[in-house]
Amino acid sequence: MLAILESERAALAGLDLERIITCADGKQRICTELETVAREDLDEECEGLLNAVRRMNEVNRKLRNMIADNVQARLGALTGNSFLYAAPVERMEMMPR
Repeated sequence: MLAILESERAALAGLDLERIITCADGKQRICTELETVAREDLDEECEGLLNAVRRMNEVNRKLRNMIADNVQARLGALTGNSFLYAAPVERMEMMPR
């Protein structure tokens, strides 16, 4: 999993969409396998590795969000609409009392 996360970080840095998707599939496959393991069966070394994986995944998640924000800002600048991905906000009518 650590190798996949490192590969994902490199793919994110290079904006390599195919590799990003491949890494996401690999993470999903490993997580599915890990779900079958009982928490009590993990030794200290495995728990340490899982904690490292959690931290690295969190860093990658923040990087993905930064890239998405950057893309949204650029698209907004091109289209003149800074809320391109935002859900439309409906105007709320005053509730009768």
